[in-house]
Amino acid sequence: MKRVRAEILSTHTLGAYRSLTLVAPELAEKARPGQFVAAAMPEDRDFLLRRHLTIHQSSRRGGWAGTLEFVVDPGAGPGTAWLAELRAHETLDIIGPLGKAFAYPKRLTNCLLVGEGRSVAGLYFLAQELAARGKRVDMVIGGATLEAVFKPIEAKRLSQLVSVMTDDGSLGERGNVLDALPEALDRGATEVVYAAGRPHLLRAVAALCRLRKLPAQIAVEERMGCGYGLCGTCAVPVARKDGSGWDHARACIDGPVFNPARVVWERWPASARSAAVVVPEDTNGNAS
Repeated sequence: MKRVRAEILSTHTLGAYRSLTLVAPELAEKARPGQFVAAAMPEDRDFLLRRHLTIHQSSRRGGWAGTLEFVVDPGAGPGTAWLAELRAHETLDIIGPLGKAFAYPKRLTNCLLVGEGRSVAGLYFLAQELAARGKRVDMVIGGATLEAVFKPIEAKRLSQLVSVMTDDGSLGERGNVLDALPEALDRGATEVVYAAGRPHLLRAVAALCRLRKLPAQIAVEERMGCGYGLCGTCAVPVARKDGSGWDHARACIDGPVFNPARVVWERWPASARSAAVVVPEDTNGNAS
């Protein structure tokens, strides 16, 4: 983990989102899929806490070597709106890489990556690393509208089979990512699942993976205060390995990547506040 004053190399609008690419070789070299950076806010603003943002890309080779990219949703709040207004050659105070990264399967080969909206950004970094290790990558991505689906062409480039879902049917199929999940699992003979998104999505993915006895990893998106495990804002209830109860894990240092089978969903406030969880049916038509 390092703190650097990084120059912004470029910015781009990607549908409803804005990406920022920074020159940060010290961070890019160590970054892994699932990790995040903490971006400082300007001192003259009311929103003082750093914004914690998933790493979308980390380039260590080629013409973009030493760069790090993350994505913001300008409509998510004043902090991300300010970040979205930054331009090339300005500088940004960032700390990273932070958090626990995704683990790569040693023996299993067929991987399904599932996400919605801006959450998909970190999964593309993961897809590249999995493919580099000889793994098969399939994806299910989605969003409310065409503009909310993050880089669908990139998903097609990185995966062998991809399902794109939108609530209004403006891109791909009408529906949400959960609607496409059972078929995607069968089509790619999935052996391991990775997911990123809101709690209701992660909870449903966890339930379906439990039903099918599939290993899975999820990246949670709890709001963070400090990002170093001191404030306890991002607590996630996780069962102890010995089965004796559960403890509060901190998404910033114990996560944000977790084994969903160990998350105590009914005791997680973020999960309880979500809309009712609808678990997809399995291929035999039996709801989980």
